[in-house]
Amino acid sequence: MTAHESFDDRLDDDDYPAYTMGRAAAMLGTTQAFLRAIGEARLITPLRSEGGHRRYSRYQLRIAARARELVDQGTPIEAACRIIILEDQLEEAQRINAEYRRAAEASSD
Repeated sequence: MTAHESFDDRLDDDDYPAYTMGRAAAMLGTTQAFLRAIGEARLITPLRSEGGHRRYSRYQLRIAARARELVDQGTPIEAACRIIILEDQLEEAQRINAEYRRAAEASSD
């Protein structure tokens, strides 16, 4: 694998922290203060560059976009963050339940 292929692989990785705070805010159409606020609410935890600057992944930007959507609808930021966390927990619980159901059905056959 060449260095170029390795770089391309990272850009395709949803968890690779490719975006600076300024770029992330611009992409979301929000402020850097909004990104700091959802970080303080522990909705997302940006990685830090060697220089200490916040870096965001595409996955984190999708979560931030969902938070912005809720806030734009009038939901307080703390409540929006809690809603998203609960939605994520529910989705995970449903996924686990589906796995248990499939395993139970397979063992009963």
